[in-house]
Amino acid sequence: MAPIPDTSSPGLRPSRPWEALPFVIIALIAIAAGAYSRFRTGGDWPEYSGGPGRTHYSPLSQIDTGNVSQLRKVWEYHTGAPGEMQCNPIVIRGVLYGVTATNGVFALDAATGRERWRYRPPGVESDHVVRGVTYWSNGSDRRILFTWNSWLSALDADTGKLITTFGDGGNASLKAGLGDRARDKWVVSTSPGTLFEDLITMPTRLTETADAAPGFIQAFNVRTGKLAWVFRTIPSPGQPGYDTWSKDAYKNINVGSANCWTGMSVDRARGILYVPTGSASPDFWGGDRIGQDLFANCLLALDARTGKLLWYHQVVHHDLWDRDLPAPPSLVTLHQNGRIVDAVAVTTKSGFVWVFDRVTGEPIFPSVERPVPKSELPGEQTWPTQPLPTWPASFARQTLTEDDISPYAPNRAELLARFRQARKGMFQPFGKFDTLLFPGFDGGSEWGGAAVDPGGVLYVNANELAWFGRLKDAPRPIDLSRLSPGGRTYVIYCMSCHGADRLGNPASGFPSLVDIGHRLRSEEILQQIGSGKGKMPGFPMISNQDRQALVDSLLGLETVTVKPAPSSVAVQSAEGFQPYLLLGYEKFLDGNGYPAITPPWGSLTAIDLNSGNQLWRISLGEFKELTAKGIPPTGTENYGGPVVTAGGVLFIAATKDGMFRGFDKANGKLLWQRELPAAGFATPCTYRVGGRQYIAVACGGTKLGTKSGDSYVAFALP
Repeated sequence: MAPIPDTSSPGLRPSRPWEALPFVIIALIAIAAGAYSRFRTGGDWPEYSGGPGRTHYSPLSQIDTGNVSQLRKVWEYHTGAPGEMQCNPIVIRGVLYGVTATNGVFALDAATGRERWRYRPPGVESDHVVRGVTYWSNGSDRRILFTWNSWLSALDADTGKLITTFGDGGNASLKAGLGDRARDKWVVSTSPGTLFEDLITMPTRLTETADAAPGFIQAFNVRTGKLAWVFRTIPSPGQPGYDTWSKDAYKNINVGSANCWTGMSVDRARGILYVPTGSASPDFWGGDRIGQDLFANCLLALDARTGKLLWYHQVVHHDLWDRDLPAPPSLVTLHQNGRIVDAVAVTTKSGFVWVFDRVTGEPIFPSVERPVPKSELPGEQTWPTQPLPTWPASFARQTLTEDDISPYAPNRAELLARFRQARKGMFQPFGKFDTLLFPGFDGGSEWGGAAVDPGGVLYVNANELAWFGRLKDAPRPIDLSRLSPGGRTYVIYCMSCHGADRLGNPASGFPSLVDIGHRLRSEEILQQIGSGKGKMPGFPMISNQDRQALVDSLLGLETVTVKPAPSSVAVQSAEGFQPYLLLGYEKFLDGNGYPAITPPWGSLTAIDLNSGNQLWRISLGEFKELTAKGIPPTGTENYGGPVVTAGGVLFIAATKDGMFRGFDKANGKLLWQRELPAAGFATPCTYRVGGRQYIAVACGGTKLGTKSGDSYVAFALP
């Protein structure tokens, strides 16, 4: 705002009233400009999950509980690249920025869906999903930061052209601060980076086997692409936390990860970065990383300028269950015992919410260390206790009994028998027996994270499926260089389930691959390797080249001449070897393919973080064929988070049934729903352009066996 001259002094007071008119006009223009600026800024969805606090909250209120039922589709943008999209688009000054299923970046007119520009790295094919982009500006320098494969790149936000002065010709390596041993390893970034001043701190996604790269936290300069600082999540000798690992773990031999893959939040006023980390690798065997394993499975508070550790809290010690912190933490302000507390809340796969003082790291609610079972595997040493918050109550069930076996199952007796035989209980280590993990590998909270309104109420969706896990002996290590590229990929990723002879184990749900070419086309096999199907998990970490080599090997088309391999083919060379492998990820399903336990199978919960009390909890999603039989909505698996608005509406897609829903945030009452072109496994965004509020979501489907889509859809009031 331009300064207004002081006319209070007689020497400056105009002698004629109309002489003051220019000053009045200047003042009115300045006030209007400020109001317009606030209007534009308040209407944006400027960052991943809505803002630096990752609250998924919008102050917009044009769409409210009284009129949300009138929402209608106003535009649909087709990317032309069908496939899984988990993108939470951002909106800046009326322009929506998002990504395609194949890692392309685009800009749209947010009011019409008309494409402004589009960029895709030349010759690049998608190896993984990407959940969005980051916007940075300084005057006329306006940039979109995005990732592809192992690179962070910068585009001009207005034109979509690569900014070649950033990094090396526009690209900075995500391996820059990980050390030489990460040079040939799989390193990508699924979630957008977090900005503080001229720094962007990047999450990374790595493999989860013994040959994983280390998951150090890295900050880059937004202008130059140069590495600014690194925080070592697997400490070196002399660094805090080093003595919580096996002494050689820091060398990244048979130990890796402890990465942040899901994104971060930042308190920009205080300069504090909040980083959730995942488990160390390999996921289910910790014999080479004996100890508490700091700083895996932690919420870290780092100095955003330097990466210096301010405080931490570990939510799982010596993780053997892949209990990563799955979502960016949310910054909230709470009322506690008559005082106002700035806090940070993080949700977990186990279905708990941890809440800490944002500055000191002190828990807002008490926690306890509970004794847990020991591992029976030679060489493994489980940590004797695990931390649990005593409050708020979990938003997903923690235990199952025989009464929880689904009454709708056609084979309930068979399910009961298997349930009785399985090992059960919280933090029960995996071994050479069926162990029931509940909530399962993809539950309760997932990467979509939670929404929090200014009153301190947190809204979180959860998966409530049980999964089986079991380990098997790995073959003795040999030199994998004796195998062809396809054969090597098969041994590392496929052999544990389908066997060295590729005959599988149909009784356990692992089909023979000997005649797979008679059942599936090459492109169908490629898709299943990447995304998974049924019991088979996806393997997006396998490069496109190795994926194609694997398919060629399975179809008998690989022509590479290799040295003869011994009959006892092993999984890996001595370096990168782990003695036990997970025998697949298996959902506990009934004879009809539905979850074998009682509903809800997906849920949505509101928790008042001021008191810790649950306000309401409902099932999220339905199987229409079951509802038609008179069964109340069961909930479904769901991926992607909610958005909550000042209008009192909570929006969420996420469900397997492909619906987009609006709920009354006060009581969980369903107010509006529409079927999407394909399931929206993504967090929506809401924004205002030209005085009109929109709500938009990516509809890629594909996951959970749903149909594929390629569109973004926006809704608004008539």
